[in-house]
Amino acid sequence: MTETAPTPHRNLSIDQQLALRTAATHLSREFDGVFGQETIERFLHSSYDQFAGRSTIPNFLPLIAERFARQRLRALAKVEGHHTDGKPVVLFLCVHNAGRSQMAMGFFQHLAGDNAVAWSGGSEPGFEVNPSAIAAMSERGIDISREFAKPWTDEVVRAADVVVSMGCGDACPVFPGKRYLDWTLDDPAGQSVDAVRPIRDEIERRVRGLLDDLGVPAQH
Repeated sequence: MTETAPTPHRNLSIDQQLALRTAATHLSREFDGVFGQETIERFLHSSYDQFAGRSTIPNFLPLIAERFARQRLRALAKVEGHHTDGKPVVLFLCVHNAGRSQMAMGFFQHLAGDNAVAWSGGSEPGFEVNPSAIAAMSERGIDISREFAKPWTDEVVRAADVVVSMGCGDACPVFPGKRYLDWTLDDPAGQSVDAVRPIRDEIERRVRGLLDDLGVPAQH
């Protein structure tokens, strides 16, 4: 992805401006010696722009932008060889990043612990994570309520060792040399918790199989 210089955000409250400056400081400390301030601010502001047009809770935008920028910068660091801890990275993709991919990421993180990395994204990100998916995962002791629907970006796809698509079809990104898996799963959008449970259980089964294939022991 070609980044452009950050443009000033109009109509931001004083608190939002302060929060963005604080986020930039946090990221600068974390990526000190890896990326310069200009790159960090560019990623932070472009991440903010990804959510500004569809967020229903503007006060949370700087925090979401910081989290998304951190993920993107970590991905770029891996792509550019600055960060090579050897942990496999799996990217779960669906259309809205609100149900299937969020549940898969939740299971993967829960089962893999610190031995692997999971990210998720959507081709057409929704406004929030599916409440039925949150409730169904909570029944398994996994909290995905603090996750947020987000797009995929080039650096995130390039950093992934495995890309798992779940119904995003031709919209899913294809990069040469990547390992791709296509999981055919029912869409939990608009479904009750009862209807989501079988989808959840099938996702867990597939995630466990993927971990086994990657040689990552499931911790639960």
